[in-house]
Amino acid sequence: MTERREFLSNSLQDVKSRIASAAQLAGRDIAEITLIAVTKTYPVSDVAILRDLGQGNFGENRTEEGSMKSLEVPGIWHYQGQVQSRKLREIASWADVIHSLDQLSHIEKLNRICEETSKKIGVFIQLSLDGAPERGGVVEQELAGLGDAVAASSGLELKGVMCVPPVEYEHQLAFAEIAQIHQRFTSRFPSAKSLSAGMSSDFEIAIAHGATHIRVGSQILGSRTYHP
Repeated sequence: MTERREFLSNSLQDVKSRIASAAQLAGRDIAEITLIAVTKTYPVSDVAILRDLGQGNFGENRTEEGSMKSLEVPGIWHYQGQVQSRKLREIASWADVIHSLDQLSHIEKLNRICEETSKKIGVFIQLSLDGAPERGGVVEQELAGLGDAVAASSGLELKGVMCVPPVEYEHQLAFAEIAQIHQRFTSRFPSAKSLSAGMSSDFEIAIAHGATHIRVGSQILGSRTYHP
């Protein structure tokens, strides 16, 4: 076993153990929770090792990386970066799930692309707790309209809601609010049971508040080296 494989194996098992403990504390079935290994900035060789170790869900924020890595490593690929209209066709070519839709025009365009390509893409609508435009997402009052658009489409499957709490929010309060909003959303869209929330620094709190999809990068792959 190479040093890198050993590191990834140990850290992946550690994260899985923490997920199991958090699920048990919350009285939840671990089968409800999907771990997405966020591989942005890491080499495709790391993704291949994780796949070999049994990890099947991978996340990318840049479509160029997602396109390249998904060609080399099979799996369920998640796009979670901010969506640009001009990149939608490229994103749709490799992503199985998109976590960050927050505009009606993007939903309509993505649906047209899926109809053209006979592909079905799972989507989360991105929630913003504070309405700050630079982080993306919509406030609760706008969720239903976007949910209606996805539900009416033929190429998209409404999975649920995604949210990244603002850094200045206290974690417990933020995830409690997200959970309440998601619950109200599912009362209108009963099949949208998924909640994409929680990352390396807070996934255990997110699980305690009902997160079904957690996005973990550095806790599995180690410190990132960012490239401009």
